[in-house]
Amino acid sequence: MGHTRVAVTGMGVITPIACHVEPFAEGIFQGKVGTGPITGFDTSPYSVKNGGEVKGYNPEQAFKHLPPERFDRTTQFAVGATRMALEHANIDANELPATRTGVAIGTTMGNQQTIEKRHDTRLAQGGDTAHVTYDQNYHYYPAQTITATVAAENDFRGPNMVIPTACAAGNYAIGYASDQIKLGKADYMLCGGADALSRACFTMFARLGAISPDWCRPFDQHRKGMMVAEGAAVLLLERYDLAVQRGATIYAEIAGYANSCDAHHITSPHPEGYGAVIAMNKALENSGLNATDIDYISAHGTGTKANDTTEFKGLQKVFQHHVHEIPVSSIKSLMGHTMGAAGAIEAVASVLAIHESKLPVNQNLETLDPEINLNVVNRPTDRAVDFVLSNSFAFGGNISSLILKKPCVGSKEEAS
Repeated sequence: MGHTRVAVTGMGVITPIACHVEPFAEGIFQGKVGTGPITGFDTSPYSVKNGGEVKGYNPEQAFKHLPPERFDRTTQFAVGATRMALEHANIDANELPATRTGVAIGTTMGNQQTIEKRHDTRLAQGGDTAHVTYDQNYHYYPAQTITATVAAENDFRGPNMVIPTACAAGNYAIGYASDQIKLGKADYMLCGGADALSRACFTMFARLGAISPDWCRPFDQHRKGMMVAEGAAVLLLERYDLAVQRGATIYAEIAGYANSCDAHHITSPHPEGYGAVIAMNKALENSGLNATDIDYISAHGTGTKANDTTEFKGLQKVFQHHVHEIPVSSIKSLMGHTMGAAGAIEAVASVLAIHESKLPVNQNLETLDPEINLNVVNRPTDRAVDFVLSNSFAFGGNISSLILKKPCVGSKEEAS
């Protein structure tokens, strides 16, 4: 794919700890926790009650051409995060060449709330939910509506892709978008992930016994599980030379990425982290880096026994005796697991770590699991960061590792 460089020039985030980049940055660097009792649906049938909900998001401020009430919350999030990314990049959608600008968004549940709301309405009316009929808004349910709506709102006519690889989908979308630019198929890509809080998703994890009753505690010896959450993040990627020409602020570069599959189990990661090892090693190779070049690791870090242990085993195989030296944290401790948006939100956190020379805090860590020998960042920390590895793992064994770097940095020697 040649040597085309890909710049990150804008970011938009909608999360349980904050919306917009500046308050989000403050939240992750200070360890602000945004999880709490769920209000979006009745949790009385469940033994667990907490999750990560977005507060105060108004979709009417994001939509300029289409009626927001027509769309599911996931699609509304994607449109909103895109609008924020463009504003953060100090560029208007109509300034971008329509046929050279594309969209790639990852998701897990898609527009699931549309189905759940219609089901609830039918049930309240005493109807048979097995034979639900849908109004015209049902046409906006399919997952492709997410990227199609972002494109229609902004007149983006380039590559358009929804990537449904569950909780790794955000990283997959960023990797795909980067490839479109490197292959010469686009000059600008709006990419990331979006997922609204879904009762079906919450029910699934509750039935699996995977939800913590109080806090998400990645890597803690007494961790009790993950926390279902919602949110979105979109990054504006553009050809590096074009970004320089327009005088854009370049926050980071996409150094490389790689995808793999555990090929092991539909919900459980491979116990030795083999898929993670493949993705991380290939991402390093794709970036032209060695394991010792990485300054910070944004862990998948869900807070479940299986994930945290196997992620450590994978990191140990890749980084070997350096594994305990590299700072690691999971922002899922702050906002919960935002499903298909998680990788994208964590990519924004990684870019901010590079740009701000600060490390996101892994909150709620009281006693590090003695079987997990990692340098977990559990307090506000200033540190220069040139290269970040961000991991995303998903059901089905889908794994994606993304590497971001400081602009104009090619190697440790060049960085110094």
